[in-house]
Amino acid sequence: MPGLDPIRLSEIVYRGIARIRDGVEERRYYRFRGGRWYGGIATGDVVGCNLRCKFCWSWRYSFYMDKGFYQTPYQVYEKLTRIAFRRRYRYVRLSGGEPTISRRHLIQLLELLDNTRLIFILETNGILLGYDRGYAEELAGFRKIAVRVSFKGTTPEEFEKLTGAKKEFYQYQFKALENLIDAGLRPGEQVYPAVMLSFSPEENIRGFLDRLREIHPVLAEDIDPEYVILYKHVVRLLKMNKLKPRMAYTPDGIPEFMI
Repeated sequence: MPGLDPIRLSEIVYRGIARIRDGVEERRYYRFRGGRWYGGIATGDVVGCNLRCKFCWSWRYSFYMDKGFYQTPYQVYEKLTRIAFRRRYRYVRLSGGEPTISRRHLIQLLELLDNTRLIFILETNGILLGYDRGYAEELAGFRKIAVRVSFKGTTPEEFEKLTGAKKEFYQYQFKALENLIDAGLRPGEQVYPAVMLSFSPEENIRGFLDRLREIHPVLAEDIDPEYVILYKHVVRLLKMNKLKPRMAYTPDGIPEFMI
């Protein structure tokens, strides 16, 4: 789907994955779970995304709008805290799709979680936060939040190839970091970059790091690298898109060098 406009797609997806009931914004989820990431974290996996990444591990739900089940922010709060407290986790998150598409739902959930000991990790591609400075400022008002901006490649050209979105929207991922830092979040602690590196040559990675240093030196030292995990449904998607990673991992954590 070349030439996607992620801002416009966010509006379309929102109409399929969110609804207002009695003044409360409900959003579609497809599961809640505990897991080993971040040393242990409770996760709510959301339906719907504003990109169409050709390596997405959650594409069976993130590409669609009619799956899963609606939840209020309070229902999500109850499920996440139940998992976290039972397993003695410190962290909770939303994952799977793009959490920022349902803004009111996300903010109401953060208001509930802000009164607990838990830290909320917002995993996002950052495009809406780069597009709307006010959204970044609103998120920065919460005490117990960390924002992980997940870059889809290391150049605008990689971004376009990997996501199907127009390459000019890549800048909004960097702008998200700038907006969040300007709003008061501490780089490296409360806001940091992740980046998909499975398709990137070394020279592109070096340029990406240089761009991060221009925003704040700490960002280039605190990257969370991402690599494709070769689940069967991910391999299927890669083949559909005739895309071959330079490096990936098996589900057992074994690296595979393909180029």
